[in-house]
Amino acid sequence: MYRFFFECMLNTAKPIILASRSPRRIHLLRQIGLSFTVQESGVDEHIDDGVGPEEAVRKLSFEKASHVAGRLRTGIVIGADTIVVLDGEILGKPASKEEAITMLSRLGGRTHTVFTGFALVDVESKKSLVDYERTDVTFRRLGKEEIENYVQSGSPMDKAGAYGIQDDYGAVFVEKISGCFYTVVGFPLSKFYTSLNMFLEQLA
Repeated sequence: MYRFFFECMLNTAKPIILASRSPRRIHLLRQIGLSFTVQESGVDEHIDDGVGPEEAVRKLSFEKASHVAGRLRTGIVIGADTIVVLDGEILGKPASKEEAITMLSRLGGRTHTVFTGFALVDVESKKSLVDYERTDVTFRRLGKEEIENYVQSGSPMDKAGAYGIQDDYGAVFVEKISGCFYTVVGFPLSKFYTSLNMFLEQLA
């Protein structure tokens, strides 16, 4: 039923390709009934010094989508990237358990900002659309033992800022959010949906 609704609302016969194997992004796009295939981009997610968070998520999203688009003959490729920012410092995925513990200890009792960028690239015309969304997240104070237990579970290791807010114990760290919830999950659904509609109109 949801797929039928989505296909009625969107006017495209082109295949959709998600340049990510993130289970959270896959789940969210399936949630709204979007039919797509998955191809991991393999793009290095390194962020150069001095690059602001808005530019970083836009740049990486576009690079991921463009990299996959370069392998294809037709279709629209979706790229996305999420980062966490605290005190002006970008916190990506932790490189070790020790780094994950440090990140979570810093986030406890504080408000940080989550940025998620997304890009749409049309393979044939090479036209693109890139945008991002930001959401402020406030953590309650965290105990040392619960941080260590959470990190030992392995769950934080593939997540920006070392935590997840959906289907994850990290959800109990969050006291409040200001902005789009799905930006924190890893894909701002509302802005993406309106952007995709606009992109398809430009391609028509």
